[in-house]
Order: sequence, then structure tokens, then C-alpha cells
Amino acid sequence: MFRKVSLALAATLMMAGAASADPIEGNWKTQAGSTAAIAGSGAFSITLKSGKYAGKTIGSFKAAGDNKYTGTITDPETDKTYSGKATLSGTSLKMSGCVLGGLICKSQTWTKL
Repeated sequence: MFRKVSLALAATLMMAGAASADPIEGNWKTQAGSTAAIAGSGAFSITLKSGKYAGKTIGSFKAAGDNKYTGTITDPETDKTYSGKATLSGTSLKMSGCVLGGLICKSQTWTKL
């Protein structure tokens, strides 16, 4: 009996942990076709998992409201860092990097895997 209760409690705690994960966390397909992993708690780091720059951390974001995030994003090709923002909508993540206080921005949309 005790074993059944322990297993049920463990299963419940595992499901609760999964349910509390931030929706931005996980693996994403970038617009260029690489895979990026977003992980963290409070602050989220973005690390490329495939492609030419696999293993390189290219960004750091914090929650800024309802499915919105702000932080920095680095172009792995030039190693330049930009002010960044991200907006999550279902399984799509619109990532933007800006310079000059947001006057010039480039964006791309990633898809959750």
C-alpha cells in the first residue's frame, strides 16, 4: 500500500513540475533550420544545438509580461550582441534583435519542436 501511494505521489509531483515549466522553454527550429534550446528559470539562455555554431550560447531573456520576453541576442556569425525581444504565440516564437534604441531591427520566427 505504501509503495502505491509513494508511486502515485512521485507521478503527481513529476506532472506538476512539467506543468509549471515556462512555455518558452524547450527546443526550437530556427528560421535557418538549426535547433536551439531555451532553458532556465527566471532568466532563459538560448543555446544552439545543431548547425555550424552548435554549442554556442546566443542569447539571454527574462519574462516581460504575457508571453513576452526581453534581453540580448547574439548573431553567432558576427558575434555582435543586440537588444532583443521575443513574443510567444502558440508554437511560434518571434525573435527580434535591434540597434539604435529599436530603430533598426531584424526578426525571425522559430517553431517549437
